[in-house]
Amino acid sequence: MTYPTFSPLRSLRPQLRPGHAAGPVSGPPAAVAARSAASPDAAELSPVEKFRARAAFVDAAIYVDGDRIESPSSLGDAYQALSSREDAIGWIVLHGPDQHEVAWLGEEFGLHELAIEDAIVAHQRPKLERYDTTLFVVLRAARYLDDVEEVEFSEVHVFVGPDFVVTVKHGEAPDLTSVQRRLESNPDLLRLGTESILYAILDKVVDGYVPVVAGLENDIDEIETQVFAGDPQASRRIYELTREVIEFKRAAAPLVSVMRALTAGFAKYGTDEELQRYLRDVEDHLTLVIEQIDGFRHLLRDILAVNATLVAQQQNDEMKALTEASIDQNEEVKRISAWAAILFAPTLVGTVYGMNFDVMPELHWQLGYPFALALMLMVSVALHGVFRKRRWI
Repeated sequence: MTYPTFSPLRSLRPQLRPGHAAGPVSGPPAAVAARSAASPDAAELSPVEKFRARAAFVDAAIYVDGDRIESPSSLGDAYQALSSREDAIGWIVLHGPDQHEVAWLGEEFGLHELAIEDAIVAHQRPKLERYDTTLFVVLRAARYLDDVEEVEFSEVHVFVGPDFVVTVKHGEAPDLTSVQRRLESNPDLLRLGTESILYAILDKVVDGYVPVVAGLENDIDEIETQVFAGDPQASRRIYELTREVIEFKRAAAPLVSVMRALTAGFAKYGTDEELQRYLRDVEDHLTLVIEQIDGFRHLLRDILAVNATLVAQQQNDEMKALTEASIDQNEEVKRISAWAAILFAPTLVGTVYGMNFDVMPELHWQLGYPFALALMLMVSVALHGVFRKRRWI
């Protein structure tokens, strides 16, 4: 999903003011839509009204002391619920939001303008940026489509503040609903704060890499069998799978820097020790995935070299077979030519003496017939000896 690059905060600041949305924006989306449909100027909705009409697509949760206390049905309701409880943390999930929704979030939660633009445009590499008390993390989730042997990528942009987490998804993966269920079944983890939600999302993304690794490994095993079976399509399949492995590494490898940046901030930002252990576990899993990806690249390179060697060897064998066939054919031609010459000599003599002209020499010679036969035999024997000496027969 692609969005145009622009400055969302500047575009909406004339209509939005800090703190205004807790009241009017929390209005029912259905009512807003009804008013828009009834109005003759419905096509000229303001950005705020357009935002209200889409607010029903927001997934939000409010937690206090590790327990979910509220499930707001709109962004405005979520912001109001979070503002009313100092001890609450909120998690807002948007899937493919438009520019006005993300800009509104930036205005209300004080998100940096550059991070807002990244979240709208998407197509970012994994990274971690700190803006005062807010973390902005870009993750690339992946899933393997085995039928077409392709890795499908999605993006997850996570804003982590002291009391809120805003997640912006571009694509289908990962399933954040399962992440919510996991966290809500472990209140002790949720009590560790908003970074526990970030950990759970990171863990889900990295765990999603494991089936991709398994799918790539299975296809590499199939390619090995295909190469040694002499399949001519193996080279193309190796190239295409190598491209997928490279794209996969581009998505996963930068995440190592993200994990190291989080680790480097443990002491400075007072990260809970238990959460530190969880994050280190994610980093260990990610390191293993990166090592496997590197192994796949080397293995595919070696398979490609082996395939080239086997193809060259097969071509040499074919050329050898053609050469041997050509030599055998030449030998057959020699034998045929030799016997043709041997048989041609008596035929020539017989033809000459068979013309029966009256003025021919030896025509009335009494020994002419035995002489002709002897001449034929002598020529044939002589030619046979010559050809045999030259190994033509």
